[in-house]
Amino acid sequence: QVQLVESGGGLVQAGGSLRLSCTASGGTFSNYIMGWFRQPPVKEREFVAAITRRGSITRYADSVKGRLTISRDNAKNMVYLQMNSLKPDDTAVYYCAADIDYKIDPRDRTYDYDYWGQGTQVTVSS
Repeated sequence: QVQLVESGGGLVQAGGSLRLSCTASGGTFSNYIMGWFRQPPVKEREFVAAITRRGSITRYADSVKGRLTISRDNAKNMVYLQMNSLKPDDTAVYYCAADIDYKIDPRDRTYDYDYWGQGTQVTVSS
């Protein structure tokens, strides 16, 4: 059983920055592709970014390219999402997720991920 806990959310003004963290436990973190998803108010959960086991390949939603950066530290069992130039449209609950199946490339569908954190709220004011 893998447990994921997000932190780092909060209230920020448009143009500001936040860094989200996700701590994993209960498994072999370096074996998992990790992803970040978000769920805006009254919308479905959507893909944000993902990273392969060693961090060599990353994938981003078009809406966040150039502003958000995913990274990981396998020694600390952590994955991060650095968010810069935030916009009000980035307001959402952000979730980290683990894909424990052996895949080569990071996926952008929720059903590819097996474990989820409880989420952390990010609110961007205009």
